[in-house]
Amino acid sequence: MYISFIIPAFNEEQLIEQCLRSVTDAVAANQSYGYAHEIIVVDNNSTDATAHLAKRAGARVVFEPINHIARARTAGADAAKGEWLIFMDADCLMNAGLVGDMFELIKQGRHVGAGSTVYMPDQPWWAEVVLKLWTLLSVQLGWAAGALMVCNAVAFKEVGGFDLTLYAAEEIEWSQKLKQYGRERKLKFTILNNHPLETSSRKTRLYSGWEITRQFFYLVLSPLGSLRNKKKLPMWYDGRR
Repeated sequence: MYISFIIPAFNEEQLIEQCLRSVTDAVAANQSYGYAHEIIVVDNNSTDATAHLAKRAGARVVFEPINHIARARTAGADAAKGEWLIFMDADCLMNAGLVGDMFELIKQGRHVGAGSTVYMPDQPWWAEVVLKLWTLLSVQLGWAAGALMVCNAVAFKEVGGFDLTLYAAEEIEWSQKLKQYGRERKLKFTILNNHPLETSSRKTRLYSGWEITRQFFYLVLSPLGSLRNKKKLPMWYDGRR
């Protein structure tokens, strides 16, 4: 079995090396599965040293000139050689337990894909409440968090990949398509929760309460209008790091 880890990255020079190291270490801890793997970093038109640092760390780097998360993930999938794709954000740290859970799921052959619960260290109380609410929805509804998405490569292509009209939340639409694909073939889609993925809480540090509230209301009052308009998603696309 060959696994492709796909990591989109825009100006992630501060975090990309530790992210890649976490993946390498977690895979090494699960070498008993005998799976070969590659790590692809999609440089999403960075203006810093992201691509250089990723290459130095041993990743294969591909370039996506349009700053758009769904396009970056798609570019990685197009370049991938793996039979299974694992999409992971650059501000996350992988752990050996989660890689073991993913590899076991792949080995069993009863799933089309999966997501994972996440945790964010050192975040304020209100962000912890929001994360707990998201975790409940994710597990109950089978919505993968964008921080980690796992799927069979053939299924990814057959469902049409990610919706490129969306600038955020494409992981929810993708989850729905994969679940339907799986039901038709008696395959499962699950949210792994034994070993949550660590993801950065930097948005709660970089954005004020007012900025976060304004972003929330944009999404609530006009969800599709906001998700299809890059200018209404500054927390995803203003480049603040």
